[in-house]
Amino acid sequence: MAVAPHARSLQDLGERVEVAAAFSRTKARRDAFAAQFGFPLTDDLDAIVGDRSIDCVLILTPPRTHLPLVERFAAAGKHILLEKPLDVDTERGQAVVATCERSGVTLGVVLQHRFTAGARALLGCVADRRLGATVAASVAVPWWRPQSYYDEPGRGTLARDGGGVLLTQAIHTLDLFLSVTPRLAEVAAFVTTSAVHRMETEDLACAALRFDNGALGTLSATTASHPGFPERIEIVGTLGTAMLRGGSLDLHFHDGTRETVGDNAMSGGGADPMAFAHDAHRAVLVEFLDALDARRPPVNDGRSALAAHDLIDAVLASSRDHKPIPVRPRPLP
Repeated sequence: MAVAPHARSLQDLGERVEVAAAFSRTKARRDAFAAQFGFPLTDDLDAIVGDRSIDCVLILTPPRTHLPLVERFAAAGKHILLEKPLDVDTERGQAVVATCERSGVTLGVVLQHRFTAGARALLGCVADRRLGATVAASVAVPWWRPQSYYDEPGRGTLARDGGGVLLTQAIHTLDLFLSVTPRLAEVAAFVTTSAVHRMETEDLACAALRFDNGALGTLSATTASHPGFPERIEIVGTLGTAMLRGGSLDLHFHDGTRETVGDNAMSGGGADPMAFAHDAHRAVLVEFLDALDARRPPVNDGRSALAAHDLIDAVLASSRDHKPIPVRPRPLP
């Protein structure tokens, strides 16, 4: 499902990167792809792994398949840009990151919400401490998916996707949220599957948050909020407040200054998950290519992606155990 914005981005970047092959094991998917995009096609994954002229791969497969594919490509010395999440659970996600680090290949993760104009402005504002010290920070993802979305084979299951709204939809906004807030210390949460959907995993999550610096906050995420609304991040500081809605950032400072950056473009929060422009995906690819050229990790590397997995694990554990859960990164295997 996610192939279209990536393919359009690669077309835009044709002067910088050459697509050597597009692979699917399913002929119908190859044919559908060929009808839209003019890239070479193959049904031979082994040929891609063994082709030394191919420098990197873009993996857009279901989460459960990520680790074995990463292991093959990393062993062949190919850099990897991987669709979120890292894998179906944190243990396998850690193995993805560790595999790439041991093999000396660059790993980037497609968490494109960091790359909108509003998000970049918020990252810069926090880095420059223009809001002062953070005293409160909240995140909300009020999205919508119809039942037909979850009726697709494997959709919303632990076996294929690894989780529900947190791991599959909200992870983008949670990743951005964690990049602009103090280190998270503890969560107290509830999750459930609402009466809106028939599915194995959660479609509704709510949590109270406490950060290392004493700041407090909230988290809410759902795919039951019809017809779907822009995700929101609010940062309250000692010098001002920032509100990010979709891709639009509003800044309100105590001295009376106000600023607005970006626009509230669609981000896939409604019935059509792919109803958004591909600008942020193109920016992910540009950052990945820049990182390869500079021989540095991309800002959206595997270790940063693990932070969202750790938060999601804590929310689920808190709901299951009915108690607050500390949030701390775990060592890689």
